[in-house]
Amino acid sequence: MDMLWNGWGDPAKAAPLPDSVTGLLRDLLGVKPRSTPALSLEDIRLPATTASPGALKALAEAVGGEEHVRTDGESRIRHTRGKSTPDLLRIRAGDVTDVPQAVVLPGSHDEVLTVLRACAQHGLAVVPFGGGTSVVGGLAPQRTAFIALDLRRMNGLLDLDPVSRTAVLQPGLRAPEAEALLAEHGFTLGHFPQSFEWATIGGFAAARSSGQASAGYGRFDEMVLGLTLATPEGTIETGRAPRSAAGPDLRQLILGSEGAFGVITSVTVRIRPLPQVRVYEGWRFASFEEGATALRRLAQDGPRPTVLRLSDETETLIGLAQPDAIGGDLSQSQAGCLAITGYEGTAEDTERRRQQAAAVLTACGGTLVGVEPGERWAHGRFSAPYLRDALLDVGAFAETLETAAFWSRIPGLHSAVRGALTDTLTEAGTPPLVMCHISHVYENGASLYFTVVSAQGEDPVAHWEPAKHAANEAVLAAGGTISHHHGVGTDHRDWYVREAGPLGISALRAVKRRLDPEGLLNPGVLLPPIN
Repeated sequence: MDMLWNGWGDPAKAAPLPDSVTGLLRDLLGVKPRSTPALSLEDIRLPATTASPGALKALAEAVGGEEHVRTDGESRIRHTRGKSTPDLLRIRAGDVTDVPQAVVLPGSHDEVLTVLRACAQHGLAVVPFGGGTSVVGGLAPQRTAFIALDLRRMNGLLDLDPVSRTAVLQPGLRAPEAEALLAEHGFTLGHFPQSFEWATIGGFAAARSSGQASAGYGRFDEMVLGLTLATPEGTIETGRAPRSAAGPDLRQLILGSEGAFGVITSVTVRIRPLPQVRVYEGWRFASFEEGATALRRLAQDGPRPTVLRLSDETETLIGLAQPDAIGGDLSQSQAGCLAITGYEGTAEDTERRRQQAAAVLTACGGTLVGVEPGERWAHGRFSAPYLRDALLDVGAFAETLETAAFWSRIPGLHSAVRGALTDTLTEAGTPPLVMCHISHVYENGASLYFTVVSAQGEDPVAHWEPAKHAANEAVLAAGGTISHHHGVGTDHRDWYVREAGPLGISALRAVKRRLDPEGLLNPGVLLPPIN
């Protein structure tokens, strides 16, 4: 099943907003219903592909037949850009300026290599495409003649070593299927980002993804033990052992490369036994500062829960900490901030960690509010993108952004980004609702995840650009990183250049020139194109 072409996820799960939420948006933010009718897929007409017959023939030969090279309008539209709010607004308006000339579906590492050689010969750029869930412009190259390299046929579990607790997964394997295959052997990867239902293993590696249970299982880049990369110049294999002192770790060069250096064709990951029990609880703190202090105590001194999150006052009030509760009676909402803690493992270990963490949280001013908030969060943990689509349907603008910093900088970063978004959008005549939560914790710092809702304005994409720019500037000025887990893409590229510095960018350019001398791989993503 394909994802919605003009929205997120499973069409059967898309639902309109409750009247209570629509009324709140109208009264609080001045949101007005959309005045133009929605386009259907059939309304969008694409010109014929500009790829030459010779190029299409070479691509078909590379992947085992014409049935694996698609040039029809629907396939091309479904591979146009990603799923950020500007991406969706553009496609809903019929803007297909970033449409690929063809969608190519390889079935193996060798076929990927052959496709890359054919594209080099015919001057076609290549955009690796997994689940299509990028929200940072990672699927919008700065070239008009490109193919989308859809990796869905490469979707298997190649090997599982129960002794070493490792698995080799293909890049087009979607996360739910990966979990199902591992569960048959009694294991889990433990990687559950908000994009879980649609994102792929290769995409997780390429964007350095972080899942909602990262406090217990770690980030995806911490799970990766080995990678295979196909490039126009050949193959790179990494990961002979769990750790090595044999020079710089080439895995770290590939992780986060977003298809700019090559196409990831297999990923070796560490796996864990399936947990016997999962327990999720809610805790309430008087303030975001107080709750952040409690999370820091657990992250630094333990015991660290598997899931550890904290919503700020606004997010708690609106109910976004528990997506299923949105639209409820706000007069019944409690003041303060809601934290979610989750514990997974054996029954004995889970209960031990839960009790020890409870003592720390209580000592830091927290009040246990029971399992109901935790269970509601777990039930709705992947539903926020559907909520975003429903907001767009009624004329609201909704978008997210995230960053990370050391603990001492978290309060200032939280304030700076909120202020930048609020000031910029208010000046544009669309005062926003800005919400935030701590989504991932480490011994030395944490990630902040912001959600912004406002009226769309006359030109919704243009309305967002100065706010996004201001937020990015605020992130760097406050000592944060431009991306914690969404990646760089084109949206963050100019700020990433400043964060990495000129010498660092020059070094990465040198790598790209060696692996991709024609500059065909995702041009303009991660690194500025070379003129």
